Amino acid sequence: MDELIYKVALTLIPGVGNVNGKNLVAYCGGVQAVFLEKKHSLLKIPGIGEQTVSAIMNHKVYERAEKEVGFIEKYTIQPLFFLDNAYPTRLKHCNDGPLLLYYKGNADLNNLKVVSLVGTRKATEYGRDMCRRIIEGLNDLGVLIVSGLAYGIDTWSHKAALDNKLETVAVLGHGLDRIYPYANRSLAEKMILNGGLITEFPSLTKPDRENFPMRNRIIAGMSDAVIVIEAGAQGGALITADLANSYNRDVFAVPGRIGDPHSEGCNNLIKTNRAALVQSAADIKYILNWDRPLVSRKTAQRQLFIQLAPDEEMIVDILRNDGEQEIDSLMFKSGLLPSKAASALLNLEFEGIIRCLPGKVYRLL
Repeated sequence: MDELIYKVALTLIPGVGNVNGKNLVAYCGGVQAVFLEKKHSLLKIPGIGEQTVSAIMNHKVYERAEKEVGFIEKYTIQPLFFLDNAYPTRLKHCNDGPLLLYYKGNADLNNLKVVSLVGTRKATEYGRDMCRRIIEGLNDLGVLIVSGLAYGIDTWSHKAALDNKLETVAVLGHGLDRIYPYANRSLAEKMILNGGLITEFPSLTKPDRENFPMRNRIIAGMSDAVIVIEAGAQGGALITADLANSYNRDVFAVPGRIGDPHSEGCNNLIKTNRAALVQSAADIKYILNWDRPLVSRKTAQRQLFIQLAPDEEMIVDILRNDGEQEIDSLMFKSGLLPSKAASALLNLEFEGIIRCLPGKVYRLL
């Protein structure tokens, strides 16, 4: 049986989910091995019970998977399994990242710089103008713009990206056999030529309400930063911001007038220190260090011979011995307080000795 069928089938097993699915692949040694493993061995895997094992051995899953593979081949869709090189690397650092993504487009999902824009479906002229200004200001960096193809800020973000010749990708809350909202069909077709459409949902999946919070975690996870432009006191944009914070992504919010219901969510994000206030693309470039020239590897090697502070030397030793590390792991291994670790990391990055990767992961240069 084609391995792609096994990959699709794994995502269709009731009760498995993304976390347990990855555990199954890891313990069994491969996706095909999951379906060939003996029952008693599967039951030894943490989180896997009798009901899940029975579902794995249910051949009806294969039949549905075969139909999905036929759909993929017919419409030249690119399946991205979480172990594939083309799978968004930033999502690999998210524990609940999708096992499999369905992608139609030509954008590099591992672009060096990826930004998501989210906000209200009832965008005002102020919100639309801020979308245009921010994306125009990021134009010189070749940033990949991600959003959700919904009405309002999502739509204006995609349009502004296309107007500025930037690639833009929409994360959908349904299968690729349909476009929702239908009014954005023409926009979606343009995006496939200069960006793309991506989803974790197989064909025939309707745009049901419960799918969109799941969609939002992909928007947050595949980006370096999330920018919230006009958001009410509740809604999907705030869910995306909270998810981005949980993934250690940078979160920005465009402020609005006090008392303006369209900006209540943004103002509260800033007030509660869950987002940095942003007025222009220059603010984003500065906070993300995108306004600084890259330091060459030769310069970085020379810097290793300078005298380091004890805290800095400890972090360098950890990265040299253990490879790239998330910030939480660095603090645990070094025993440094968050403030001291942040200071040491900033100094090392400024000296060109380390680099900060998406998801607050640090690598020695």
